[in-house]
Amino acid sequence: MSSITLRFLAEPSTVNFGGKVHGGTVMKWIDEAGYACATAWAKTYCVTVYVGGIRFHRPIRIGDLVEVEARLAYTGNTSMNISVEVRSGDIKTGVFETTTECLIVFVSVDKDGRPLPVDAWQPETPGEIALAQHAKTVLDASRHAGTPKGAE
Repeated sequence: MSSITLRFLAEPSTVNFGGKVHGGTVMKWIDEAGYACATAWAKTYCVTVYVGGIRFHRPIRIGDLVEVEARLAYTGNTSMNISVEVRSGDIKTGVFETTTECLIVFVSVDKDGRPLPVDAWQPETPGEIALAQHAKTVLDASRHAGTPKGAE
């Protein structure tokens, strides 16, 4: 399975001091959807190794229907790069807006925590190809951000 969408109602227990869903709760949902997508693809236990480019566009209101869509964007030898988009809206109108998006990387591991190979995923549609390229660009940028000037 190369994608999964979790759907649920935002509950009052997730509220922050501003009266909206707490950003940490949204990040938890992102990790859960990413884990489900990665584990379904790898068919083994997976661990989060990177979350990058997280962008909060707008808040989620209590009572909104929330959709957290995780899609495989790119695979390495043992890793899966997953694009996650969070959308929310009023269930009565059916109008949804993107609230948060990011890239998350999981690694498939054995019972001792050692990386395991994963099947390669090949993007086919223009959208999938663009998503794979975006994932590679974000990861390359993050690798170089920690590299001291001149050490590249």
